[in-house]
Amino acid sequence: MPGRLLLVAAAAAVVVISTTLGPVPAAGAGLTCSGIVPMRYRYDRISITDFGGVGDGRTVNTKAFREAIYRIQHLRRRGGTLLYVPPGVYLTGSFNLTSRMTLYLARGAVIKAVQDTWNWPLIAPLPSYGRGRERPGGRYISFIHGDGLHDVIITGENGTIDGQGSVWWNMWRQRTLRFTRPNLVELMNSKGIIISNVVFRNSPFWNIHPVYCRNVVIHYVTILAPYDSPNTDGIDPDSSSNVCIEDSHISVGDDLVAVKSGWDEYGIAYGRRSSYITIRRLTGTTPFAGIAVGSETSGGIENIYAENINLYRVGVGVHVKTNAGRGGYIRNVTISDVYMENVRQGLKISGDVGDHPDEYYNPNALPYVKGITVRDVWGVKVREAGLIRGLWNAPFTGICLSNVNIRGWPGPGRSGGRWTCEHVSGAAHEVNPWPCAELASPQHTGSCLNSP
Repeated sequence: MPGRLLLVAAAAAVVVISTTLGPVPAAGAGLTCSGIVPMRYRYDRISITDFGGVGDGRTVNTKAFREAIYRIQHLRRRGGTLLYVPPGVYLTGSFNLTSRMTLYLARGAVIKAVQDTWNWPLIAPLPSYGRGRERPGGRYISFIHGDGLHDVIITGENGTIDGQGSVWWNMWRQRTLRFTRPNLVELMNSKGIIISNVVFRNSPFWNIHPVYCRNVVIHYVTILAPYDSPNTDGIDPDSSSNVCIEDSHISVGDDLVAVKSGWDEYGIAYGRRSSYITIRRLTGTTPFAGIAVGSETSGGIENIYAENINLYRVGVGVHVKTNAGRGGYIRNVTISDVYMENVRQGLKISGDVGDHPDEYYNPNALPYVKGITVRDVWGVKVREAGLIRGLWNAPFTGICLSNVNIRGWPGPGRSGGRWTCEHVSGAAHEVNPWPCAELASPQHTGSCLNSP
């Protein structure tokens, strides 16, 4: 495992021949996301230039994008319509997608957000969050947005969607934000989504946010933001099911992939879980977590599979995080075949992470965490092996570590630091450095070895 390389595909087109829609298979059950969402060929094609689009980097093309998508929405061509963006830099305000469409970026095409924050449209907060994630009240609409859609594809020849997020990051740093920053791409209440072969840059906030969605494929994408850019999560599947994320590179200022399902009392009331999410063949760099579950987990999270993950210069390799007041559950999470290098902390499973939306949350709404398996991990230059800390009145159970080898910086006796455990039970097999006593239960070792 040490020194292995991950080749991330950069194909200019994706061909999916299956038309089956169904749950994402368990990690290792297949090599690709094929079968989750059918890739459709659009015979009807239009260009943004047909609607007055100008790719000179100065002309504002908001009207052109909105008129082109209005045309797709109301003509309702059989099989949908492809909107072609030719090479050039197309400055635009936010716009909404519609069903049965493909947004196709040619090689050399850049869709770039205007930086007019004062006129950026506002929308209502997500019901599972109750308010904006950063500020009370509403939130700024994502740069590219969609609600209640089906059969939507964002793809091309590795063209770029650039959020020009620096103005938003500075507002966050200076504490002058009026409302929560916009995501780069957000799709709500939607199904049959493919995002592939596009570069995403400089998101104001989270990059790709499918929320209340099902049957979503995100692969062959590159997501980039400065290492110090605040809250620029890569991909955040949120209260969504049947999601597959694969063959991508993410280098951002926050978690590479973070699975979420709502925030405290609002997420509990909305009750929309995240389930059957597969993450595979991912590389990345971040000061925060490579693979994260949480911390917003109030609707419940289950059946999460991550494999073949390569992490370099990250804060925490794998981070499962929740808090008192969250309620909900995290169960049946399997993460395997992870290589990490130059990492502050290899593994963290913690019940005291994350803030609260308001003073009305119930501190007695305790999360239920059971069945977290981490196996086949090789870490080098890791400062601390890991921390696993449950809640004293809601211990984490069924934690399984198998074939986990974490090394510190080169030199005699540099074993990768130590493990810290509290209010947790489970088992360990072939773990170096040897974990805490709470994970040394011989009666649980067999089930740990046989876990999926």
